[in-house]
Amino acid sequence: MKRLLILALGAALAGGACGTAASDATDTSLSVENGAAAGAAAKPAAKPAVAHAAAPARPVYRDLTLPSGTTLPLPLTSSMASDTSAVEDAVTAQLTRAVAIDGRDVLPAGARFEGIVTEVNDSGRVKGRAMIAFRFTSLRTGGEQYDVQTAALSHVAEATKGEDATKIGIGAGAVIGGLLGGKGGAAKGAVIGGGAGTGVVLATKGKEMRLAPGADVTSQLTAPLTVRVRVS
Repeated sequence: MKRLLILALGAALAGGACGTAASDATDTSLSVENGAAAGAAAKPAAKPAVAHAAAPARPVYRDLTLPSGTTLPLPLTSSMASDTSAVEDAVTAQLTRAVAIDGRDVLPAGARFEGIVTEVNDSGRVKGRAMIAFRFTSLRTGGEQYDVQTAALSHVAEATKGEDATKIGIGAGAVIGGLLGGKGGAAKGAVIGGGAGTGVVLATKGKEMRLAPGADVTSQLTAPLTVRVRVS
């Protein structure tokens, strides 16, 4: 009997030890799980990856050269006249269309040319017709300014004195001939009238030469022109 009691007591003690160990194991597992959960909650959420935009490509430039003789279609953007302009007055114009070389635009439409009046004569009574001359000396394009050499341009007023002489000579001769009377008087009148008519022409100025904005003053380069051009 005593032996049975000892065995029963041993079994009870062993069962209690196993229960305690299992409980400890369960508590430890819960602690670990709770700690992991707490750690996961404390850790900040990962930020989404941000895509970095590619840096824009840097522009590429090349120096392109227009040869001497290149035509420049240049309507004026300023005005000038033989009776009001003076030497070294400013003259401006803009390209009406792009100027290209090897299929690439070197000068865009609207490129601005600047120059000066080089000579001016108002209308004379006998010595000649009115004229004005000028040339372009600089170019502005793409935010840059370049020195240029262009052909000098001159514009001369149209002739009118030959017509005036004919009209005034005949008219005056007829009037004076009529006043003298008779055939002989008419002949003498024609001669005197011619002289009087010529005197009137000598005292009358001819037309002035005037150029308004928009006037076509197409010029040409007289030396090569190198321009920095964006190619990409």
